[in-house]
Amino acid sequence: MSNVAIGVDVGGTKALALIVARDGRVLSEVKSATPHDLNESAGAATASVLTEQVRELCARHGLDPSAVPIGIGLPGLMRRDGRLAFAPNLQSVSGADVGALLSESLGSSLVHCENDANCAALAEHEWGAARGIDDFVMVTLGTGIGGGVFVDGRLVRGRSGFAGEIGHMVVQARGAACSCGGYGCWERYASGGGLGRLTREAAEAGRLPTLVERRGDVDAVRAEDVTTAAAEGLDEAVVLMKEMGWWLALGLANLAAILDAGHFVIGGGLSIASDLVLPSARGYLVDLVEGYDARPTITVTSSMFGPRSGAMGAALVAFERGP
Repeated sequence: MSNVAIGVDVGGTKALALIVARDGRVLSEVKSATPHDLNESAGAATASVLTEQVRELCARHGLDPSAVPIGIGLPGLMRRDGRLAFAPNLQSVSGADVGALLSESLGSSLVHCENDANCAALAEHEWGAARGIDDFVMVTLGTGIGGGVFVDGRLVRGRSGFAGEIGHMVVQARGAACSCGGYGCWERYASGGGLGRLTREAAEAGRLPTLVERRGDVDAVRAEDVTTAAAEGLDEAVVLMKEMGWWLALGLANLAAILDAGHFVIGGGLSIASDLVLPSARGYLVDLVEGYDARPTITVTSSMFGPRSGAMGAALVAFERGP
């Protein structure tokens, strides 16, 4: 039985790899940009990056890459057999068996794949903000929005393993185009990518004059500029973050209505800006949730591990399925 495992969270922007001890301590990490090369065979470029990450972590700790349990969290429709059926925000990996590719390159039989938001939910349930809570929804805000649903203490995977794709419920009829091929998906309004879209539209509409002046051009204003300025108290940025909070609350209200969910954990890369979004989202929930006053208290909390939740959960998957 291995005392450590490697967990990798592959997002639309970056891949984060961690060595994690069985008690949840992170011993080492490495980050790499996520490749989007559609000219290579499905998943080949990503598998190459992950192989290098694993080898680097193992070299730091004197470990044999073929003997360490490895978990890979991937975004999108993850089949129960570990193959990624469809990934809107990582289309170069759609259809790939990343686990098999990594197993081949490392000479390992200890590689296991899971949906990235499911991984985050597992980590928060075992070690983090949802410890001791049997019914909750993990919401990961990154390039898109991922979800992990726990009911009666168990992760819900659905018929094909695709449960939890909450980022693609429609919140705006005929709304913004989504990389999944649809329109008006929640992640186009409340994710990191969604904030980027809202920022562009606000800048073009003249709603961010100070930021445009600072950056020198409308097209130069980025979502990071908005979060930084909102933290500084710039009114125009604060207003935009509150707008994003409304969109976040709208999706949470839908989930509360469908699942009777009473506890939400917000994680992912954008969780570092949770103090700018969650207070307004909590306020908007009062009006958006059906029968709010008749329900037990609905809580919305930040994840304990922030952007690390997915990778930590991937390591947990490796522990659970490994030797």
